[in-house]
Amino acid sequence: MLRNRRKWLVLGVVVVLVLALWLVLARNCPSSGIAFTGRARYLHRLKNRTALPQAADFDSRVTLAALLERGDDTKRWSVDRAARIQGEVIDVAYARPEATNCFSPCRRDIHIAIADQKVAPKSEQLIVEVTPRFRDWAAAQGINWSAEALKTQLVGHWCEFEGWLYFDVGHVEESENVAPGNADNWRATAWEIHPLTKITVIR
Repeated sequence: MLRNRRKWLVLGVVVVLVLALWLVLARNCPSSGIAFTGRARYLHRLKNRTALPQAADFDSRVTLAALLERGDDTKRWSVDRAARIQGEVIDVAYARPEATNCFSPCRRDIHIAIADQKVAPKSEQLIVEVTPRFRDWAAAQGINWSAEALKTQLVGHWCEFEGWLYFDVGHVEESENVAPGNADNWRATAWEIHPLTKITVIR
């Protein structure tokens, strides 16, 4: 009986400590997020970049058509470059909590799905993302980049997007370019503009 009480007490203390640690990380998440390998920390830092790309950073070859071009595109672009593209916004929605943002339910990326036409299957859509850090940056400029505001402002419009190129290895097998014909594909490519640094409604 006493042994069981001690076991539950220890378990309770562990749970409280884990929750406390998670709360601290969720509110003060480092750019490396929660990661246990150097590779994961590197990828998280790419997603969490806060530098604005300069003119020399942009790869002028990158267009929506070029990003959607069929074929294995794993090494087609560089994560050291930025891109400026235009497309039709199909949908805007919060991503699920992830290690990059310390699994905080309040600090989630926003997925913006774009295509070259109003009606396009998911396997022909590109994902561009607003990060919590750039959402904070936009708010400081008086710009509302919440999912709700972006959905209202962007869906159904032709828009221009700027930001850093990123290859999301976690979605390679769900992209049409790398896994053609996969029934679970919900995107054309694992390449993204992530993070977005500028959004402009064209029409």
